[in-house]
Amino acid sequence: MYISSIYIYPIKSLGGVSVSSAKVTARGLEHDRRWMLIDENNRFLSQREFHSLALLQISMAENALTVSHKTLSVKSLVINFLENTDNLPRLQVTVWDDTVEAVEVSQEANNWFSEVLQSPTRLVYMPDDSFRKVDERYAISQDDITSFSDGYPILIIGENSLADLNARLEEPVPMNRFRPNLVFSGGEPFEEDTWRNFSVGTSQLVGVKPCARCVMTTINQDSAETGKEPLKTLASFRKVGHKILFGQNVLPLNVGDISVGDGIIKM
Repeated sequence: MYISSIYIYPIKSLGGVSVSSAKVTARGLEHDRRWMLIDENNRFLSQREFHSLALLQISMAENALTVSHKTLSVKSLVINFLENTDNLPRLQVTVWDDTVEAVEVSQEANNWFSEVLQSPTRLVYMPDDSFRKVDERYAISQDDITSFSDGYPILIIGENSLADLNARLEEPVPMNRFRPNLVFSGGEPFEEDTWRNFSVGTSQLVGVKPCARCVMTTINQDSAETGKEPLKTLASFRKVGHKILFGQNVLPLNVGDISVGDGIIKM
């Protein structure tokens, strides 16, 4: 088994960036979900309410992000990486049940997103001295943290898990419906559910909890159109209690590096 794809989602709920390698940090892959859009009440925005976020694509350079719209003829937004956040306005933002400190990126970014989404929107960034802890029920240590992700630093899914699902669907869906960070080739369908301790590249990882899926999986990432699949079919054979599971949430044990082609070693 080996890593076949790596994805980073710099701004929560926007398009992902395919990379050949990534640094693993305590929060997850470097730059993953360090930025987030919020509303007037400082609450996070996601594709669950704003399907059109799927149409915002990101490209990543060494020191900046560029956000463009897949269908609208609007000038792209360039967001420079923040080397120093000391002088930026700080505020408390809400991600699900968590309240965490963030900094407001720029008025230019706020205006751009507000215009594109036709709703008052601000872009915030999680500075290095802001710490959001993972659910203590699944933490390995009291120091386990994550970014603006839904709850855990890293999500891994097997290609064969998607192939098994697609064999049950009238129309197959791509992996981007599930927004994994790591995709691997080989192994049995859904075997990642059972993984605990494993290593990839120079990173030691721990599988802690299968990922519960929501309506975001039903949003076409190219058109922002929605339907009932694949959630309807997943519910028919991947439902445990009230949760529909697909993919494994992972915590990192160390800072390391992962590249496409790296083998997976289960311990």
